[in-house]
Amino acid sequence: MNHTVIEPTLDAAQVDQYLRQHVNSGYARLASLMNLPIEQSSRGVYIYDEQGRQYLDAGGYGVFFLGHGHPVVVEAVTRQLQQNALASKLLLNPQQAFAARALAAQCPGDLDYVFFCNSGAEATEAGLKLARLNGCRRTLSTFGGFHGKTLGALAVTGRESYREPFNGLLSDSEFVPFGDSVALEQQLRASPDKACVILEPIQAEAGVILPPSGYLRRVRELCNQYGAVLIIDEIQSGLGRTGYWWGCDQEQVVPDIMLVGKSLSGGCVPVSAMVASATIYAPFNRNPTVHTSTFGANPLAMAAVQATLQVMVQEDLVARARLLGQDLHARFSALLQQRGWAERVQLRSAGLLLGFEFAEASIAANMVMALIEQRIIVCHSLNDHRVIRLTPSPLLTAQDCNWLIEGFTQALTTSMPSL
Repeated sequence: MNHTVIEPTLDAAQVDQYLRQHVNSGYARLASLMNLPIEQSSRGVYIYDEQGRQYLDAGGYGVFFLGHGHPVVVEAVTRQLQQNALASKLLLNPQQAFAARALAAQCPGDLDYVFFCNSGAEATEAGLKLARLNGCRRTLSTFGGFHGKTLGALAVTGRESYREPFNGLLSDSEFVPFGDSVALEQQLRASPDKACVILEPIQAEAGVILPPSGYLRRVRELCNQYGAVLIIDEIQSGLGRTGYWWGCDQEQVVPDIMLVGKSLSGGCVPVSAMVASATIYAPFNRNPTVHTSTFGANPLAMAAVQATLQVMVQEDLVARARLLGQDLHARFSALLQQRGWAERVQLRSAGLLLGFEFAEASIAANMVMALIEQRIIVCHSLNDHRVIRLTPSPLLTAQDCNWLIEGFTQALTTSMPSL
């Protein structure tokens, strides 16, 4: 397959040197061992390295749902940059108002109030603080869940290796198995203290783990029964990624608090959000300074949010994600069956969130590198190194999909020659 080549401009040795000296020497050593190319530019569903080679981006951890540099989003951000990039935080910020209105219009149920942040972990922090202000003294999360690595978010992230070095600083959280509503009810029943329950509709970093049918509905029922505040983390599963606007939409569940991020700005500006109902948001409304952010809701990000939501609606990207996800799942399933790999590689997917679980983490690592050789970018999984994930854009063409399948076939053959 012919791939576009652009002129190289970066000095790889200099990039490596500065990473070692000023960023993270351990990361630089790992990148050198893996012979990772340098990301120079991107456009559409493609990334270009320092040698001008073109890669198909099926990675990005869910950020590039609209691809890279969608013209509508870039135009909106450029226009806003020329007008005012950041806000005074004293005068009214009209872009914040318009962006909040646009996001609330797409949220389930009565989630009408929006607090904008700069990262997924910040959204988690805001949600946990709001739950606390609503009287929650206990926090229940799930093993394998991932909600960020700042102290509050880390306290509810279900991977002990991340939490252990900071245990003395973390607030106490209790963990139950994901998908086990009986275990959750036992914990809710065990204490009279009001609880906050935080979980993902689909555990992405755990390797695209889908709960049993009806699980989210049952969690909602239990939270209602025991007076718990339900936080659903849609940072990776939301905004069309699973073929629905929100992962919780599939079971028609409305949380009390919802966390949003990743592709919220169309992959142009860092932004996230914590969204809540008026009742739950009341403590923030009573005291607007109880939780603030200097750069949160900056006009650049707000312009990007509005443009992103506009594109998603006008181009019907949620439906496109659902159909393309079904097609890719069918093609990957057929590939695994035809080549006799189905018993060694587990495929799990929801829309355009696809996970491939291998028997060993080393095979998954080899696959990541083999796919780079095929000029395909994918994601590894922080909470299960045996799983690689694909989070492509619904803007992939038929030719792009063929590239993906053909490249995967070659990478599997290289990584698992004994099969």
